Amino acid sequence: MSSRMAGSILLRHAGTRLFAAAAVSPAAAARPALLAGADGVPAVMVRLMSTSSSSPTAAAAATPQKAKEEAAKDGGDKKAVVINSYWGIEQTNKLMREDGTEWRWTCFRPWETYTADTSIDLTRHHEPKTMLDKIAYWTVKSLRFPTDVFFQRRYGCRAMMLETVAAVPGMVGGMLLHLRSLRRFEQSGGWIRALLEEAENERMHLMTFMEVAKPRWYERALVIAVQGVFFNAYFLGYLLSPKFAHRVVGYLEEEAIHSYTEYLKDLEAGKIDNVPAPAIAIDYWRLPANATLKDVVTVVRADEAHHRDVNHFASDIHCQGMQLKESPAPIGYH
Repeated sequence: MSSRMAGSILLRHAGTRLFAAAAVSPAAAARPALLAGADGVPAVMVRLMSTSSSSPTAAAAATPQKAKEEAAKDGGDKKAVVINSYWGIEQTNKLMREDGTEWRWTCFRPWETYTADTSIDLTRHHEPKTMLDKIAYWTVKSLRFPTDVFFQRRYGCRAMMLETVAAVPGMVGGMLLHLRSLRRFEQSGGWIRALLEEAENERMHLMTFMEVAKPRWYERALVIAVQGVFFNAYFLGYLLSPKFAHRVVGYLEEEAIHSYTEYLKDLEAGKIDNVPAPAIAIDYWRLPANATLKDVVTVVRADEAHHRDVNHFASDIHCQGMQLKESPAPIGYH
């Protein structure tokens, strides 16, 4: 019997009952018995087999709704599966806060939280000297004008738009550095992690302001258009000149600091309600329970100042003829 035929038979026999583990309770899921199937098949192979099995039973059990219905029919001590992650995988080990309450966020974990350094210099500005720096500076200035016209002083929606764009450069830069590291078999000096951490931090800014400003349909459509154009433009720009790309981000962050400063002025003047801080922001930045929107804007502005310094520093390295891998990345946010 060929190995392909043997594998096919194994899939047919094992795949029909391997997904039965999807409907058991978290307590039962933790037992060693699930580490292997009835025929000694490893659990890793179980999950792979279930995705390729053509059995109707396996296909039915693969959906959360079917799993719940079958669990309800079985009765006994079995409980319906609770799907609480993007991929539909049950989380058996519950994370807890220090006070004993359950951790409710799946987009970040307790060990990824931090306290922002609000003492960072907000007035620092990189004076454009070279032609490339001047092009980067005026490119960012030209982008600010349509943003001012469209959003006026609606800083909540403005911040939402800003963060959907600001989260792109770190991901693009980290991705390209990652691929170069693989091609050249060389270290990255920690820059891949630093840039991806920047992208993740900007995304959390967006998750926070989504709780503050509810975007309208045309604002969501604008986000799709702007992000699509900016991603491709920045991708090409980074391929052509990482120095230019990082300088653009440095100036973008300077504009972000200015926007959040104006946001704070309106909050202090009472033009914008200083509502309680979103729960996600309190956990992410380790803010006090009675924190307000003003506190959130303050820590976000401090993050942007950090991104400004990191990207100007990265551009300076390329200006000196060095590669990012030759100079260690700055310390992260945490």
